[in-house]
Formats: sequence, structure tokens, C-alpha cells
Amino acid sequence: MAAPYLSYSSSLSNPKLSFSSYSPFKYSTTTNPSFFLNKTLLNKNSSHNNTITLSHSHKYKTLSPCSNINNTFSFDDDDEKPREECGVVGIYGDPEASRLSYLALHALQHRGQEGAGIVAVNDDKVLQTITGVGLVSEVFNDTNLRQLPGTLAIGHVRYSTAGQSMLKNVQPFVAGYRFGSVGVAHNGNFVNYRSLRNELEESGSIFNTTSDTEVLLHLIAISTHRPFIARVIDACEKVKGAYSIVFITEDKLVAVRDPYGFRPLVMGRRSNGSIVFASETCALDLIEATYEREVYPGEVLVVDKNGVQSHCLVSHPEPKQCIFEHIYFSLPNSVVFGKSVYESRRLFGEILATESPVDCDVVIAVPDSGVVAALGYAAKAGVPFQQGLIRSHYVGRTFIEPSQKIRDFGVKLKLSPVRAVLEGKRVVVVDDSIVRGTTSSKIVRLLKEAGAKEVHMRIACPPIIGSCYYGVDTPSSKELISNRMSVEDIKEFIGCDSLAFLPLDSLKKLLANDSSNFCYACFTGKYPVDPNDGPFDLKEGKKENTKPINEMEIVGI
Repeated sequence: MAAPYLSYSSSLSNPKLSFSSYSPFKYSTTTNPSFFLNKTLLNKNSSHNNTITLSHSHKYKTLSPCSNINNTFSFDDDDEKPREECGVVGIYGDPEASRLSYLALHALQHRGQEGAGIVAVNDDKVLQTITGVGLVSEVFNDTNLRQLPGTLAIGHVRYSTAGQSMLKNVQPFVAGYRFGSVGVAHNGNFVNYRSLRNELEESGSIFNTTSDTEVLLHLIAISTHRPFIARVIDACEKVKGAYSIVFITEDKLVAVRDPYGFRPLVMGRRSNGSIVFASETCALDLIEATYEREVYPGEVLVVDKNGVQSHCLVSHPEPKQCIFEHIYFSLPNSVVFGKSVYESRRLFGEILATESPVDCDVVIAVPDSGVVAALGYAAKAGVPFQQGLIRSHYVGRTFIEPSQKIRDFGVKLKLSPVRAVLEGKRVVVVDDSIVRGTTSSKIVRLLKEAGAKEVHMRIACPPIIGSCYYGVDTPSSKELISNRMSVEDIKEFIGCDSLAFLPLDSLKKLLANDSSNFCYACFTGKYPVDPNDGPFDLKEGKKENTKPINEMEIVGI
């Protein structure tokens, strides 16, 4: 039997303490159960050429989940929006790399709120990391950031799309292999993760997380190439799906984007010459880095003492960038795929006003993601825009509900109607999307209870009929209301007086010559990368043909 690629040394005696992030370091004891400090301990005397060594020695408390409390309401049951998977940042050449990474992650907090982490390289060329469950401001403070010195760092905010939501799955991951240490932060999803993991486990690999990102570390470790960059390229050419990734070694920062360019990744530069990579330009703005360009689809950028070098992956298909970045995920002040997100959403609203007009007295938005489209609708329609719904920004993930149930409790905690704006008015309410339809029906009921005479829903994207397999958490196709009902049936279900979606043809017309460079799989069911997790031959690099999920059409392969 082949020698395992990972060897474990564990001093855990309490079965309730779980392993944390995949990493070859010892964990220092901390009084905060949400985060810990890791330091790499490389096994220099390993007898296996392709071995990653993990050593665990840590203590932290396990808290009882608040879901065990009676009368506790979880927003997971009420929030039906698609969720962005992750946000990443990488910084090279700045004496405050970890603090700047912390600020950049704060700017990217909307891309993931379940966990956050930073890896930095200290003066002794040791990779140190802090990861934790919660928001960036909850994981990091001045004291623990002081433990991450150095001019080279990467960071990650997480919302899980592959792998359970637990501390050990919080990135960045760090691993030691024969030729050094590597840290990785990944935004996206590998569609062939399960088949790759099965093959690696059959060959002796031992996995420590349920994250698809860990597969990449194993592929780097078993690569027959000697240079690290060659190992990265070799590993990336075996995984399929969406990935925008930053790697860190003792002396390098590497950024990689998948050949289709599903997820965004940009490069900037600070006034002191330091290089910054981030998921969105809003992160560059906060740390005063100047946007230079995107990391191109299929590009591998290496930053070290010799400057910035560009390499290419072998595959060069037509780009298929995620259109939902412009519809919902990215912040309005970001430039994504070379386009202003604010301008895109404003134009979506203008199209709705032009193609689906209705007599109304006021235009309101479902905050926050519907605001810019509503502004565009109102300007084009010549109707005043007002804040008819006020969003609370102080609501946690769970809330104790009174024993006597309150109808639409979750929505009422988040959104408060303004009766002075709504009473006796014909209202157009603009939202970015409808997924299951349950939240939309509650919003319509909320507006009518506040005195709205009519409620007309306008949705700034086409109907969603397919799940996403490229790093976005969406319900199954059978749960998507637009996959089961006509527009008229949806109107009746949510109880509004009229309903209109942004037409897909109009969206493509707006994008003009760039329209073919975007992925519309969630609107069409046509997937540019086969979402089936069929067998993948690690030696031949070939994937067997499998039947498309739900017999949906696979295109561009």
C-alpha cells in the first residue's frame, strides 16, 4: 500500500475537541474559543517525498449551540438569497501586511460571515496563522494581529459552499510538505472534488477537513514537479470548476484564476510598491491600493523579490464570468470584470422601468442590494424614490422569539416599513432576485399591512431556474420557485399586484459584445463546466463522460 501523504500526531484526549484547519502547526492555547494561533512545524526528516505532516496540540472550549435554546429563531430558515462563497486577499511587500489584510477582509465581509483567517510569514520565514469563527471584527484584535508580523500575508472570509460550517474548515489552510510550507485561500468550488478526494484517499491520503480546498494541497504535495509554481499549475489543471486562489510560501505570493474566470480577482499596488490581490476593488480602496487590472482567466501571477511574473494554465476556453456578481454579490462601489457594479445595477433598473412600466406613486427598494436598481427605475420612470423599508443592521444570526409566535418574525426583525411613505400609495418595490419566493411574499404582506394601496414587484435579474455549482450557495432546482411556476403563478403566490423580471435577452443586449463572456447557468440551466462529479484520472487528467444533472444541457465543453 502506498505511503500516506499526510501523517498525524495528535495529543487530543478529549473527543469533544475537533481538529481545526488543515495545517502542520501546533496551536497555542487561547482563552477565546473562536480563534487560535498556528505555527508551522515542518518535518525536515520525512522519509516520504510527497508527505504533508500535521501536528496538533491545542485546547479550546466547545460551546453549546444557541439552537438548543427554546424559542430561538434562526435567520438561515428565513433568508432565501443566494450566498456568496468567500472573499480572498493577498499582500506582498508591506511591513503591515497582516493589518492591511484585516482591513481588506473587513471590506469583503459581505462575501462571507461565518469565519475569517489570516496567514503571515514572519522574519524567520515561518507561516503563522489566526483563524476563527465569526465576523472579521470578532476574530481579530490588536493583540492577536501583533502575533502576525511580516511583509507577506493572505486572508480569507468564508461562507461555506463545500464543507460543513465548522472551525477546522475556516481558511486559509497551511500545510508543510517536503520542499517547504504553503498557505492557501480559495474562492469558488471544485465540481470534481469528490472524485479527486476518493482517488487521493485510495492512494493513501488522509483528509482533515470537509473542504474542497484541501484537495488542492494534496495535489500540490504529490506533484512530480520540483518548482512550486509548476506544482501549483499541475494541481490547478486537475481541478475543475470555479477558483480564484491566493497561495503564500516563505517568499512568494501567488494568485490563480480558473480558465473560465467564474469568480473575480483583481490586482492593485500601494504607494510603497507593495502588491495586493483581492476579490473586489472595494478592498483595494480601503487600504489605499490603486487598481491595476484583473487577474486574467487562466492566469497564474507570481510575486517575489524578482517582481511580478505571469504564467498561464493550459486550458483557454471562452470566459464565463458570474453575472450574479453584478446582480447581487459584489458591493456597488466595486469594479468587477472591468465594469462598475453600481452602473450595472442602475441600468438593470432602467430596463425594468422601460420594459415593465406601471402606474405608481413611489418607488422603494428591498435594502440593501435592491437600492441601486430602484434608483435607476425611479429615475427612468420619473417617479420619486423613497425609503419605504428600513433595514436593521444590528440583528444577529439568531434571535429569541416570544412564546406567542409573531407572523413573519424574521422579516420584521430585518425590515421595517415606513407607513408615511407607503400609506395609500401605489408602490413599486425593486429587489435583486427571487429564489424560493417565501421572503418576497412576506415583504408584500408587510407593505400592505403598512397601508400600501398596490404593490408591484420588479426583480432586477431574470428568473432563477438552476442551482449554481461554481461557488454560490443556492437551493436545489426543485426549490427554486421560477423553476416550478410561471411569472403569473409566482405573482399569485407572493400576493403582489404585478410582477416583472429583468428579461435575459435585455440583460445580454446591455452587456453587448461582452455578453458571451458571462455565465447564465442559473437562468438557463446550461452549464459551461459539467457539474457532475464523475471519475477523474489523476494520471491521465481525463474525466469520464457522465449524464448531466437533471438532464440540463452542458455547453462550452
